[in-house]
Amino acid sequence: MDLKNLIPARLRKDKVVIPVVRLSGAIMAGGSVLRPPLSLANVANTLKRAFSYKRAPVIVLSINSPGGSPVQSRLIHSRIRELAKKHKKKVLVFVEDVAASGGYMIALAGDEIIADATSIVGSIGVVSAGFGFDQAISKLGVDRRVYTAGENKVILYHFQPEKEKDIAYLKSLQGEIHQIFIDMVKDSRGTKLADNDDLFSGLFWTGAKAKELGLIDGVGLMAPVIRERYGDKAELKLVQPKRGLFGRPQPGIAVGALATGLDDGLRSAGLGLAAGLPDALLDTVAERALWARYGL
Repeated sequence: MDLKNLIPARLRKDKVVIPVVRLSGAIMAGGSVLRPPLSLANVANTLKRAFSYKRAPVIVLSINSPGGSPVQSRLIHSRIRELAKKHKKKVLVFVEDVAASGGYMIALAGDEIIADATSIVGSIGVVSAGFGFDQAISKLGVDRRVYTAGENKVILYHFQPEKEKDIAYLKSLQGEIHQIFIDMVKDSRGTKLADNDDLFSGLFWTGAKAKELGLIDGVGLMAPVIRERYGDKAELKLVQPKRGLFGRPQPGIAVGALATGLDDGLRSAGLGLAAGLPDALLDTVAERALWARYGL
């Protein structure tokens, strides 16, 4: 028996173990126990574990996200850069199907970004969407009553007609967030960016075109690139969230789990899951809408 096989791969000198963290899904705060979203709370521990691989020459992130919350995107981006600086590690980002909007914002945390030629990359912009129900409730004979202190407390309220001044105010907020996003891209990509008027317009491109525009550094796939750079003995190690009840990822405390006492065992867990069902359905609809923008 070869005694070397008894030593964990990450500690063996003949092996180059490279941790991989997969950041996948729509980016949003909160979420449900059934469908944890991509948020800082849900990925913080996994990122911390990945960066704890002292012998790893690089940390690999695999990103597949259509975007979502700009706040959570920036929080995840910032945490990755903090860990990279603390542990003096380079970060190599690989794009799967899509890294768009907030997904691309997270990708900017990488020292290098590599995508497949057919990946979707970009969408550097800000979007807000909702529904107006003011005409629907009037047809149903419903009288909506809302009382506020503060004249702008119900700005853009979906049960009242839109107002031009409210739309203008929302667009001013979007403009501020958009500029922050643009500054992040320029700070990260610098002189690599092409001189193109559409770069920050919200358009998105294939990985091949994104390379021409300077949004990414190369076109390729994870395994071949890693073998080329670190040799045939390089071993990719997927770092996953710890598993909870029924094998679901358990990154933190879900909203539904707080509704019941912890001493009731499986009964509490069942009630928590049931309480989270409406939120899970809404999150699923919102996430599907994000993916659908990119034909996925």
